Amino acid sequence: MASKGSSTTAAGQGLRRNAVGLREVLFQSITDMAPGAAIAASIPAGVAFAGGALPLAVLFALVASLFTAWTISQLAKEIPAAGSLATYAARGLHPAAGFLVAWAYVMVGWLIAPLVLLQLGFTTAATLNTEFGWPANLWWPWAILGMLIVFAVGYFGIRTSARMGTILGVFEIAVFTVMAVLLVIHAGGHNTASVFTTKYTPPGQFHGLSGVIAGSVFTTLAVLGFESAAPLAEEARNPRRTVQLAVLLSTLLIGALYVFTTYAMDVAFGPSRFASFTTGTGAASWEGVARALYGLFWILVFFAIINSTLANSNAGVNVASRTSFAMGRIRAFPSLFARVSERHRSPVVAISIGTVISLAIMLGLGFRYSPTTAFGMIGTALVILLVGIYLVVDVACIGYFARRGHGFKLVSHLLVPILGIAAFIPAWLAGAGIKAQGLSFIAPLTAPYSYMGPAAAIWMILGIIYLLFLHALAPRRVVDVGLVHLDAEPAAESARVTGS
Repeated sequence: MASKGSSTTAAGQGLRRNAVGLREVLFQSITDMAPGAAIAASIPAGVAFAGGALPLAVLFALVASLFTAWTISQLAKEIPAAGSLATYAARGLHPAAGFLVAWAYVMVGWLIAPLVLLQLGFTTAATLNTEFGWPANLWWPWAILGMLIVFAVGYFGIRTSARMGTILGVFEIAVFTVMAVLLVIHAGGHNTASVFTTKYTPPGQFHGLSGVIAGSVFTTLAVLGFESAAPLAEEARNPRRTVQLAVLLSTLLIGALYVFTTYAMDVAFGPSRFASFTTGTGAASWEGVARALYGLFWILVFFAIINSTLANSNAGVNVASRTSFAMGRIRAFPSLFARVSERHRSPVVAISIGTVISLAIMLGLGFRYSPTTAFGMIGTALVILLVGIYLVVDVACIGYFARRGHGFKLVSHLLVPILGIAAFIPAWLAGAGIKAQGLSFIAPLTAPYSYMGPAAAIWMILGIIYLLFLHALAPRRVVDVGLVHLDAEPAAESARVTGS
């Protein structure tokens, strides 16, 4: 028998006891985008491809994200659901599509923590090596410690989790905004709009637009997560309005921050040599530049990066656990995922399983390769899976509003989703390692990043196999993916979704 305070309830219980407001839901998306970690590592990972044109790659990612954020906000307003993107796909396309989106989205959540905790590990180890001579290869104790902290915060429920995200998010945004302003001032007469062209892409395979597209795989990684407010629909006050605003505001505000900070570092460092900028802590990094120009300000940059990795891990756990909870509640996933803590109302089993899987991925790839290479590999896998989900949801938006029979808007429900699809496809093809005929400007990534395309395909094939098994065993569970949301549906709508 479980002890008091940690016992669990049967599947079917909700999560609403600890409702949170717009600020907390907004920072769920903001921290899942991980501004500090993204500015210091995800975005600079693209400089080898885009070079001094990296701000243009960031702008590409922002525009694509804004289109899809608008699409998701339209669906979030209509279908406030813990199942979020999975429910949108089920309602707009087919329950099977919803199930596969849930399958992919849970893996996205499981990958977020190892991605940024690898960054926590190698950033902390390198900084301690520089300052105190500690071994530079001892990244893994810090990464494991970060995972344990995030597990504990997630266990204590959404209020604790959301408050942590808000506090850490404000700090990291403030630090990088201040430093970016200082860098623009430092650049003086070297400020130039030419970094928003292909002028400074490095020579070779990824020169010109190919470099910008390849770099946009990693700048897209930085903006991914804007949708993660959606799975908190069951724990948000006034979810139809709250989730919609959170998705849109997080995309616009953090996307603008990325453009500004990347531009500032580019012009201050020098666009012609920006291809040598790194994700680490050396002289050619955010921490290194802060050391050289602003003395002890590097300490604030370091803590902003660490805070960002913890906040982003926390947001990823929220995404994976809430999605798997929603699927477990209807038994599309094993019902144990729907068990919640009686005291904290957190999906403790889903959080525990996700933590174990995330640890295995983080340590397995980190030791097999290097932590920085593993970071890039996991980031590529995230782009493949999550951008693929965005493409499906864009199509689902068209299908949902077109089939509903009323309220269809040509711009919001057709033109914007189509633009979102067109804007995201180049980065998705490059990340997945697909060479498209007639699109020579899209150059697939090289090994070991190219391994992630087949790895993501294997995960989705397993999902299809499980879907076929589930459909044969209990087809109603697949159908129910389209009904995972808060409000009771009219009988006619329910009958339409279920096909009865």
